Amino acid sequence: MEFRDLKKQYQVLKQDIDNAMQQVAAAGNYIMGGDVAELEQQLAEYVGVKHCMTCANGTDALTLALKALGIGKGDAVIVPDFTFFASAEVVALEGATPVFVDVDPRTFNIDTTSLQAAINTVEKEGALRMKAVIAVDLFGLPADFAAVKKIAKQHGLYIIEDGAQGFGGRAPQGIACGLGDISTTSFFPAKPMGCYGDGGAVFTDNDEWADLVRSFRVHGKGSNKYDNVRIGMNSRLDTMQAAILKVKLKAFKEYEFDAVNHVAEHYTQLITNHSSYVITPYIPDGYMSSWAQYTLQLADASHRTELQARMKEAGVPTMVYYPTPMSMQTAFKGLHAYVDTPNARHLSQCVLSLPMHPYLTDEEIARVVECLFKFK
Repeated sequence: MEFRDLKKQYQVLKQDIDNAMQQVAAAGNYIMGGDVAELEQQLAEYVGVKHCMTCANGTDALTLALKALGIGKGDAVIVPDFTFFASAEVVALEGATPVFVDVDPRTFNIDTTSLQAAINTVEKEGALRMKAVIAVDLFGLPADFAAVKKIAKQHGLYIIEDGAQGFGGRAPQGIACGLGDISTTSFFPAKPMGCYGDGGAVFTDNDEWADLVRSFRVHGKGSNKYDNVRIGMNSRLDTMQAAILKVKLKAFKEYEFDAVNHVAEHYTQLITNHSSYVITPYIPDGYMSSWAQYTLQLADASHRTELQARMKEAGVPTMVYYPTPMSMQTAFKGLHAYVDTPNARHLSQCVLSLPMHPYLTDEEIARVVECLFKFK
């Protein structure tokens, strides 16, 4: 059993993907070919924004968003303490300071009480300029952008949506990657919509920021690639990856999103009878997840490592996202803590993710759940 079965997905989409790759090879336009612009238009329309700019990976997408907003030395950027390292890494790389806040123990997303407390403390101390909030759509579920925007507006902060795991997720305000002032996603192969390598994208309605991202991603170009008007980076999505993503986007819209939600519902239905042992994922009213991961919380996490080992022996893979909160990473050792993050620390000890993808059968789901409780 695969944790995320990209081989099975390829077999289903093989003819269309093979044709798409052959067409790119025949045309020979491998960098910024026509498929890139077509994909960007399709992505923007799906998400519901004016502009989509693809790039080399999800980390670069966040970097490009920060550059477009002019974030740098002396600025503070709020980041959830329970997420992948890149969400804060990009802040530090731009010379700004990540300020870690706690997450909601049910949704795994940014906790607005902790957010407000951190902003108040940073502003009171006065050493840093509060500039932006990075709200992460963790495991496929959009953050509570209505609450985040209310706080951000009060303090004049930008909202950056880190939708690396959230593409396709739904909130009352719209579709993930269209919920921030500027939003990003990743096309890493294991993401809800992944390519066959690295890839990413930036989304916004702001014309000026869109132009800046287009410039920054190609060495800070101006009117042409030899007119460099700013210091930029080399971060373009290959035409081959764009062609593959066009095929995958069609499948995602037509049936994959519905399929992963069926898988999640079936998992939850089977697991609910054992709710005293695990806590199933929580989806607020009006929201839908794109299920980058199906993540449980173990009531007794002391045997998590042993449980994983036994399930692996039985042929069922599991993963832990994430075993160490951001504020406890070695790279951020000594960074000033503005608020405590007990929920992030607790989750890092008790979460466990099960196999999750659109092509899981009901029989495979039942096998995973049976194995989970056999070794509890």
